[in-house]
Amino acid sequence: MKAIVQDRYGPPEALTLAEVDTPVPAPDEVLVRVEAAALNAYDWHIVRGDPRMSRLSFGRSRPRARIRGRDFAGRVEAVGAHVREVRPGDAVFGDLGDANGAFAEYVCVPATLVAPKPANLTPQQAAALPLAGVTALMGLADVGQVQAGQRVLVNGASGGVGTLAVQLATALGATVTGVCSTRNVDLVRSLGADHVVDYTREDFTRDARRHDLVFDLVGNRSLTALRRALTPTGTLVLSGGGVYGGGSLLGPVWLLARGQLLAPLVRQRIVALATTPSRQHLDTLRAHAEAGRLTPVIDRTYPLHEVPRALRYLEGEHARAKVVITI
Repeated sequence: MKAIVQDRYGPPEALTLAEVDTPVPAPDEVLVRVEAAALNAYDWHIVRGDPRMSRLSFGRSRPRARIRGRDFAGRVEAVGAHVREVRPGDAVFGDLGDANGAFAEYVCVPATLVAPKPANLTPQQAAALPLAGVTALMGLADVGQVQAGQRVLVNGASGGVGTLAVQLATALGATVTGVCSTRNVDLVRSLGADHVVDYTREDFTRDARRHDLVFDLVGNRSLTALRRALTPTGTLVLSGGGVYGGGSLLGPVWLLARGQLLAPLVRQRIVALATTPSRQHLDTLRAHAEAGRLTPVIDRTYPLHEVPRALRYLEGEHARAKVVITI
């Protein structure tokens, strides 16, 4: 099969299209014929090996997983001997986690990490959901415990996670403020945001409005500034692992670490979000999508052989929402 592989850390051009063996599902896995896969900031971090400290988990000299990509949608081609919940021919979507392998014609994935594709979404839209959607869901519902009537601010509202977070916070009944650039104001407002802050003109951390939850997806503000935007007992959820200038030892991890150190010392809750894929979260996302409360926004699509070009666009053009690969 054809797949996008990586044998060294470096720029997007370090990725190449290669012929590799089609994987064979283990007893608890399913083989999926991939129809679409989505780019995430996570992919950029692995390709670059940035921040450098992350290579301790990704692989010191090169990534342990050779094929890139973790979000996918497609059709089940075969199932392992122990799999009962899905069958060949089923339309599914999922997140491979750190195993990677979605930028390929076929992928093997544990049956616990796939779910039926939302019936009203295209494969491209479904592929855009898993990692970004689970991040938004965990940040708002699991960790943030957002309730109807609360005030939620999303910093990075026009990004892959942000566009979904605005919709999910709205579905939870919150009053939502989205922070984005001028060109994305109309997009964020169309997703349901009650207030939109153009960060090129206003500083949301200096605004008189205070929020019950601030969901930071950018990592470009200090903890002091972010806490200013909170109520005295509000919650700050940090998930600032996006694409940035690069070339550092710790990158956004430093902000997350400082947040964890400060958390026991203040009344406000400060949480560094760790996202883990699960069938339960995928099912929840599917329910929201099929009810019309959640629709992924796709900025651009690229064919499989243009993954390096797509990654260049993600890192250099301030892509809004999701960039998707069609296979």
